[in-house]
Amino acid sequence: MRKHDIERQLRDAGERAGEQVHRYADGASERAHTLYDRARDLRARWGQRGDAYGRRLSHTAEDLADEANYHYRRLRRQVNRHPLATAAIVAGTLGAFLLLRRAFRSDDDE
Repeated sequence: MRKHDIERQLRDAGERAGEQVHRYADGASERAHTLYDRARDLRARWGQRGDAYGRRLSHTAEDLADEANYHYRRLRRQVNRHPLATAAIVAGTLGAFLLLRRAFRSDDDE
């Protein structure tokens, strides 16, 4: 009975973590599309003037948007394939953050 409870709790935690990661990934995707659209608008506006700086800036914005989109898709595949592993990664990241915070906290904070 105890083993089944632990498995159920881990499965539930994995599903919750997967849903949270989906929400974060969706937000990142929306932001990437917004950046891509802005870059396209900037490129169209500055491209008419033949401004090399504007062209470089718009290429950089497109590259950033493409990179964000790539990471979003990779993260989404990871969550869909391995929800428990994703939950473990999230939990490990939070644990590491808390440990580092505690390690670098000054003595005055205690």
